[in-house]
Amino acid sequence: MIVLLVGSGGREHALAWKIAQSPRLTRLVVAPGNPGIANLAEVRPVKADDAEGLLALAREIEAELVVVGPEAALERGLADGLAEAGIACFGPTASAARLESSKAFTKTFADRWSLPTAAFAVIDDPSTIDRVLDRFEPPYVLKADGLAAGKGVVISSDRTEAARAAEEMLGGRFGQAGARVVVEAFMDGEEASLFALCDGKTAIAFGGAQDHKRAHDGDTGPNTGGMGTYSPAPVLTAEVAEAAFAQMVEPTVRGMAVEGSPYRGVLYAGLMIGAGGPRLVEYNARFGDPECQVLMLRLESDLLPYLHAAATGGLAALPPPQWRDEVAICVVLAAEGYPDAPRTGAVIEGAEAAFGPDVLVFHAGVARDVEGRLIAAGGRVLNVCARAPSLEQARERAYAAIARIHLPGGFHRTDIGWRALDRQG
Repeated sequence: MIVLLVGSGGREHALAWKIAQSPRLTRLVVAPGNPGIANLAEVRPVKADDAEGLLALAREIEAELVVVGPEAALERGLADGLAEAGIACFGPTASAARLESSKAFTKTFADRWSLPTAAFAVIDDPSTIDRVLDRFEPPYVLKADGLAAGKGVVISSDRTEAARAAEEMLGGRFGQAGARVVVEAFMDGEEASLFALCDGKTAIAFGGAQDHKRAHDGDTGPNTGGMGTYSPAPVLTAEVAEAAFAQMVEPTVRGMAVEGSPYRGVLYAGLMIGAGGPRLVEYNARFGDPECQVLMLRLESDLLPYLHAAATGGLAALPPPQWRDEVAICVVLAAEGYPDAPRTGAVIEGAEAAFGPDVLVFHAGVARDVEGRLIAAGGRVLNVCARAPSLEQARERAYAAIARIHLPGGFHRTDIGWRALDRQG
């Protein structure tokens, strides 16, 4: 099978690594890719948000399947163009991708289909900020409606600060993504990520993980796109996962089909797990980053048949995916200044060393300079991942590897997996 994979981050490096192992693969092309991906596949310099260029590339290589990594390509309608061209796409249409690209759409959809989630209101006019905030108790949760790379969330117990955050969002802090602001009632509990593969009518469970969104140890500092993750997550018990699947994922797949936007691809449900059971925080229309990395390390089954079946309506014919009875962890090495103003251009040393069969370094914000050296080219630079029979062993392997990598000014969290370890006592 000829496959085009779209994206250039750690998520796409992990997907390329897993797809490349498939005996069904005949050719893998990745656009635009990164230095790590270039060791596994052909890379082409077509940007991930260039829907027309990607469609042309898919036609050129006679792709039988296009796998979309980042959300930007989905929002720009890549799946729609591929459908018109008769090319199978693992990823939803722009209409179905509204589950991620518009938080206001998702909240109103949740109301229509009775999904358990927080009460909400939408602000699209600065003059209504105070009136809307009057309906909520602190802490106030404010979210930019559109795509903001995981950074468009403000939680504040201070009313003045919350109002100012809403004004900044509406005033262009996140560009068009903040043209509307969603205000939610605060949900107490522990967050986890649940994944499902969907083919428009059928959904199958596809693992779970727990992310660490804050920049620094102890869940302090600004929100980021994710500083590390591990899988499986003890808080996401079989009972919780089954409840979330029945109360959120399955009604969503049914509802999107009924409303004329059948959902195909991976559906990523961000959950808040509290005393009353799981509730929906948000949906994402793609694999999480860095959650994807730990899922790929744990997945025993060949990934490619599942991606193709999701794109072509054949999931019901496949057996449940098989998983390694191991724990996987991912630690993000970030550039100095991330997430606000990451420093790029720093030379990375040690990232291409051999760390052993159960330790992998996925490239994220990485490029090569004119001398062929690896350099930082984004905020989250490397994903240092490991798997082992226990979380403690996986952590030891990952942190031993990250200690051998040098990124001037770079930083990482030292407490990935702390919630699970606390549960173990």
